[in-house]
Amino acid sequence: MNALFKALNDETRRQIIELLKKKDMNAGEIAEQFNISKPSISHHLEILKRADLITSEKKGQFVEYSLNTSILEDLLNWILTLKK
Repeated sequence: MNALFKALNDETRRQIIELLKKKDMNAGEIAEQFNISKPSISHHLEILKRADLITSEKKGQFVEYSLNTSILEDLLNWILTLKK
C-alpha cells in the first residue's frame, strides 16, 4: 500500500494515470505530453508499475502501458472501510 501512495503523491504520475485512463500508450507517446526528459518519464513509469497502477506489454519494438483498474478498485474499497 505504501508504494501505491508514493506513486500517487506525484503530479506527473497522476497525469500519466489520467492519460492512460483514456487509452493505452507507449513511453514515447507519454513523454510527448510532458516537458521533461524521457529518462524521467521512464522513472515515473517504473514507480507506477511497482505500485501495480499500470501494466506493460511488449508490442513489437515498443512497450505499451495500460492502467490497472483493479488496484484502484482495491484502494477505493479500502478507503471506504475507513468511513465505518
